[in-house]
Amino acid sequence: MKSLYRSLPLLFVVCSLSWVNVLANSHDDFLDCLSSYHPDESFSISKVTYTETNSSYSAVLNAKYPKPSVIVTPLNISHVQATIHCSKKYGLQIRTRSGGYDYEGLSYVSHVPFVVIDLVRFKSVEVDVENEEVWVQSGAIVGEVYYRINERSTNLTFPGAFGYTVGIGGFISGGGDGLLSRKYGLAADNVIDVQFVDASGRVLDRRSMGEDLFWAIRGGGGGSFGIVLSWKIKLVHVPSIVTVFSVGRTLEQNASQLLHRWQYVAPNLPNDVYSLLTISKWNAGENETRTVLVTFTSLFQGGANELIPLMQERFPELGLVKEDFIEMTWIESVLFINGLSNETSEVLLDRYRPLLPPPFKSKSDFVNEPVPEIALQGLWPQLLEVDEAISAVQTFIAYGGMMDEISETETPFPHRKGTLYKIHYNIGWQEEENIRSQRYISWMRKLYSYMGPFVSKSPRTAVWGRKYFKNNFDRLVSVKTKIDPENFFKHEQSIPPHFH
Repeated sequence: MKSLYRSLPLLFVVCSLSWVNVLANSHDDFLDCLSSYHPDESFSISKVTYTETNSSYSAVLNAKYPKPSVIVTPLNISHVQATIHCSKKYGLQIRTRSGGYDYEGLSYVSHVPFVVIDLVRFKSVEVDVENEEVWVQSGAIVGEVYYRINERSTNLTFPGAFGYTVGIGGFISGGGDGLLSRKYGLAADNVIDVQFVDASGRVLDRRSMGEDLFWAIRGGGGGSFGIVLSWKIKLVHVPSIVTVFSVGRTLEQNASQLLHRWQYVAPNLPNDVYSLLTISKWNAGENETRTVLVTFTSLFQGGANELIPLMQERFPELGLVKEDFIEMTWIESVLFINGLSNETSEVLLDRYRPLLPPPFKSKSDFVNEPVPEIALQGLWPQLLEVDEAISAVQTFIAYGGMMDEISETETPFPHRKGTLYKIHYNIGWQEEENIRSQRYISWMRKLYSYMGPFVSKSPRTAVWGRKYFKNNFDRLVSVKTKIDPENFFKHEQSIPPHFH
């Protein structure tokens, strides 16, 4: 028996080395397979592949998660088809990335050998002003799409995200909302065609894939059904002049009462108004006590002469004055909302500019009934206990408008009529504070637990899976079973097929 115990460490080493050899072999075989798939001598597969031996590998990965065996940055459809074929042949899983905006990294990590298809080079934006359409490849960021459309027409755009560095692929497939959702619905609601590659390497469009799969990929989550390479989106109209305001109120300026009132006002404003608020701690001056600041921000599709009387009628408690309202162009309002008023629109092309300080923890909720004022007041001590150097922000984004008018089964995204607003909770800290990361994550969990009784519940619908997709989940599973019965495209939050 003792000899067996003595041999166990050696056995472990042998098994570990064998596993390393398997990884190395599958990795090398995979690259050979890609090369043979592209026998053209003028093309080198090394131009689109990165392994840990490449000096550029870490920069391309740009993440701190389990590392893929290979990163492929395809230049054309055949590179994607080859990656699917060779991954299946050598038992490697695939994860697809467009903007890399998955907060937890769940959509591009794996506990088994895997390959990342990074669509960073798939980023063309082809604007058709005459037909009011745009073809956008999944690797483009929202800011690029805003910018390219605005180059061609200042009165057209698309219902894009609040954050301009979000990748188009994840934004649309995840059912992302944005600055024009109350007027035109989600970007997913405005998709009219796609270019899609399935697990067999077939290239499909809306007509050849059928309406069930076309329904599923517009909000059913990326990486579950195949790879959407391009989206054809219907453009929407914006006026030559829009109006914004952003005003802050502290607890001493009745922020609690104003926040409570906002819940009744914002979801019922005209569709032309995008309304959000942010809650953060605030230090007014050296000798003053820390307090909480609630900042109310709106973007209106029209002139100040229309918005001023509207806000005076609907939300007089906020105490807005004429000087608070600023007229500007649509593209300038995108910069304003992102806190980039001093920048030129070219900043929208910068995909690597972070909107939140790394590292951070973020969670979400949907709210169906106004939160009582006394419950909102219970947030303040939790916010004020956060260290001075730590960024803790909550963002409330109003729904209503067109979001109420689209059926919850129209696309997989079901949070439509009856959803007053969405909450984002964020806490961020500097790299040197990572030793305290569990403390900050615990704070987030405590806050999230506190809000549980006041947000959507039974179930809490911001939780992924059946709770999130509601009655659309079974249809998504059915589509998944038809298009990818072997579950080749999967990750920790993907839609599962039926297992018989």
